[in-house]
Amino acid sequence: MGYRVPRRVQVALLALTLPLLPCASSHAQQPQPIAGGSPALPLVHVENPPNSTAAQSAHYVVLVSLDGLRWDYPKRDNAANLLALGKKGVWAPDGMMPSYPSLTFPNHFTLVTGLYPEHHGLVANTFYDETKTAKYTISDPGVVRDGSWYSGTPLWSLAESQGMRAACLFWPGSEAEIAGHRPTWYAVFDNKTQASDEVEQARIDDAVALLKMPEAERPHFITIYYSEPDHEGHQFGPDAPQTKAAVLKMDKLIGKLERALKSTALPIDLVVVSDHGMAKVEGSWITLDDFADLSGFENAGSLLYGKTEEDRARVYTKLKQASSQFMAYRRKDVPAGLDYNQNPREGDPVIIATGPYAIRAHKPSEGKPDNPPEAGMHGFDPARMPDMKAIFFAAGPDIIPGKTVAPFQNTNLYPWIAHILGLQVPRNDGSLNVLAGTLRDNGVETLNTPAPSEAEKGPQ
Repeated sequence: MGYRVPRRVQVALLALTLPLLPCASSHAQQPQPIAGGSPALPLVHVENPPNSTAAQSAHYVVLVSLDGLRWDYPKRDNAANLLALGKKGVWAPDGMMPSYPSLTFPNHFTLVTGLYPEHHGLVANTFYDETKTAKYTISDPGVVRDGSWYSGTPLWSLAESQGMRAACLFWPGSEAEIAGHRPTWYAVFDNKTQASDEVEQARIDDAVALLKMPEAERPHFITIYYSEPDHEGHQFGPDAPQTKAAVLKMDKLIGKLERALKSTALPIDLVVVSDHGMAKVEGSWITLDDFADLSGFENAGSLLYGKTEEDRARVYTKLKQASSQFMAYRRKDVPAGLDYNQNPREGDPVIIATGPYAIRAHKPSEGKPDNPPEAGMHGFDPARMPDMKAIFFAAGPDIIPGKTVAPFQNTNLYPWIAHILGLQVPRNDGSLNVLAGTLRDNGVETLNTPAPSEAEKGPQ
C-alpha cells in the first residue's frame, strides 16, 4: 500500500478514563482529536453511536494482515508464534486462496466484504473507470478516501450499522465512508512512517487501549495491517534473507500482540491472514505495445481500455497469440474461475500472465529511467501459481483448537467473522459453511442473508 497522507490528524492513544467527546456526525471529515497517549499512531475518532446492549455482550475479533506473507513462509522460516497460534486454534497449512488479481487493495477489500474484486470494484491497485473518466490509484489519498469507488459493506461498516463499534489500525478502504459508515476509530495511512518500529508497536498499544475502554465505547471488531514482508519480497525476492528476517520480525509482533490481548482478559478471537503470496520474477519487462498499436487506449499498468469496439477487437486479435507468457481475452470470455469478466474496470481485452512475468502496456516516456522489474511480484492467478497463496491462522474462545483446513477462497472469511460477532451479513460471494466446522457452535446459528442493495451489487 503506497498512499501518503498530506497532514496528520492530532491524535490518540486512548486514555482509559477519558469522557466521551460531544457527539459529532458519523460522516465528519475532520473528527475532533482526543488528547493524551502516543503520537506515533494518530487515530481519527468518528462519534458513532455507542455499542448496543446486544453488542456489549458479543465477543471480539482482532483481524491482522501481514502483507505478502506467503502461505509457506511460516513453516519455511519457523515462525514460532504463528505456528503456535495455529495449533491452539485453526490454520490452513497449505494456504488460503486469494482472489484474482492477487494484489493488495483488491484482496484486503475482499477479506472484509466477502466479494470478489469485480463485485466490490477494486479490480487492481490502479485502474481506470470509464464512467468517471478517472483513475483509482492507491498513491492518491483523495481518491482512496472517496467512498464512491467502493461497493459492498466492509465488516467495520456492517458492525457500525448494527450497533457495534469498530476500529481500523490501517486497512485499505477504512478511511472512506462506505455503505454509509466509517469505523469509530481509524488510523490515517502514512507510507513514510507506518513500518517504523515505533508505529508497529503503537498498533498493539492502541488496540489494547481501545479494548480497555468502557463497555459501551470499546470496539468489538479491530483490524491491524502491517506492510511487511511484502516490501522485502518485492525488493529482494521471496527467498532472500531480508525477506526471511521480515517474516520473523512479523512473527515476533504477533507474539507481542497475542500476549497483549490476553492481558485484557476479554473473549477475543485473533485472526491472522495475508492478502497474497510472492513469486520470483522471471525475465525482463513484457511490453504490450511491442505487439500491438495501443493508440487510443487508456491503460493502468497492463489493464487496457479501448475507446471503441473496433479498437478493442483489433488489439485483441494482435495480442491473442502474441506470446506464450500471457493470454489475451475479450473481457466477457475471461475464464469463469477467475471471477474477472463482468466489470468494465477490468478493461478489454484482458491480459492474464501465464507465469511470474512482469507485464506493462508501455515503456516509460522518453527521458525517464526504464528500471528492470522488481525481484518479487504478485498479482498472478493463484490457481496457476501456488506461490500466490496467503496465510490463515486463528485462535480464541469461539474457535475449536487443533483444527486444520484445506485451502479455501478468502471470500469465506467475511461470513465467518460476521458470525463470530453476531452480525447479519448482506449477500456476498462467501459461505459460512466452508469454515463453520472450525467454530465451537459449528456455525449453526445461520445468519440471515438479505438481498443486496444497489451499492452491494458492485459497480458495473
